[in-house]
Amino acid sequence: MSTVIGIAGSLREASFNAALLRAAAELAPPDLKIEIASITGIPLYDGDLEKGEGLPQAVSELKERIARSDGLLLVSPEYNGSLPGVLKNAIDWLSRPAKDISRVFGNKPAGLLGATPGRGGTRLSQTAWLPVFRALGVRPWFGKALYLADASRAFDDEGKLIDDAVRSLLSEYLSAFAAYVRA
Repeated sequence: MSTVIGIAGSLREASFNAALLRAAAELAPPDLKIEIASITGIPLYDGDLEKGEGLPQAVSELKERIARSDGLLLVSPEYNGSLPGVLKNAIDWLSRPAKDISRVFGNKPAGLLGATPGRGGTRLSQTAWLPVFRALGVRPWFGKALYLADASRAFDDEGKLIDDAVRSLLSEYLSAFAAYVRA
């Protein structure tokens, strides 16, 4: 069985991206386990803090989980036509010190999903992640993309995925991504 660390790129309690990540963990095929990780508690990156105190504990723990995993799944909102600062900040911390990048991320299969209440989906955010993925040295999966628009229609008030078409698309995505992680 392959284990992938899944990270939602929003801190909001009722985040559609966190809901999409939970749905992905539920719908993952039997040979893929998605362990949900959180970026809550990761401070804004500050080189002086890093130099004086080292990495925050939340960063160190998440780094080790990613390093031990078989892959990474980011579920990223789109803010102002790009990637969300809070998730990029977490990645910036996770890539410190620079000598750890290859150990933590190097050639690791990486998937990318996203949800937004807007009508445009998360295409621009997913595109904005590509230079970051290149810098990290991950191996992005470029199979069938999932950019969930009008997310408020796909989830109920408790954050459960209720849209059967989206459920089907997510299942297809996860099956193909699982095969990519195993390859």
